[in-house]
Amino acid sequence: MTIRVLIADDHTMVRNSLAMFLASYPDLELVGQAADGAAAVALCLEARPDVVLMDIQMPEVNGIEATRRILDTLPNTRIIALTSFKDDDLVQQMLGAGAVGYLVKADTTDELVEAIRDAYAGKIAITPEIFQKIVKSKPAESGFRLTDRESEILTFIVHGLTNRQIAEKLSLSPATIKFHVSSILAKLNAVSRAEAAAIAIEHNLTKK
Repeated sequence: MTIRVLIADDHTMVRNSLAMFLASYPDLELVGQAADGAAAVALCLEARPDVVLMDIQMPEVNGIEATRRILDTLPNTRIIALTSFKDDDLVQQMLGAGAVGYLVKADTTDELVEAIRDAYAGKIAITPEIFQKIVKSKPAESGFRLTDRESEILTFIVHGLTNRQIAEKLSLSPATIKFHVSSILAKLNAVSRAEAAAIAIEHNLTKK
């Protein structure tokens, strides 16, 4: 199994360092580099990577908008924000755009490799520091009031399943699952599936 990775960052040295780093892992294959968000979108359409390492602050099209555009066309692509910024608002915006992970460039190479592999496997790829940013100021577990069905679907979300996969598991329509997911996000005050999964893990909301 080889994980196809694309790097989007406006700093040449960062891209080159990441490229050299990825080359040392036989299960990771670099399939493209982009210096801005627009180029990242175009390259993704051409190379079809499994995972994208996406900087946020880039010229022309930033990483948040590039993430939205990529996922509009390639919804199965897993995007990890890789940035120097830990700002709460940027975390929320990236996860809201559909990113499944958020790392800062100061994180260790071991954390980066683990995040890429986790993202590819359908898991959230968030370091403990960012994880705590997501779950802080959320209501206590008793305030979530999830139904049994919502808890069941949330468990599948934590395990990285798509709406269609959940629908197949539960013999329900994708539209029904989409309705339940929207309800779950609203009840958890979450902007994305990744944030919902983080909250679920923190507050032990999943079914065993």
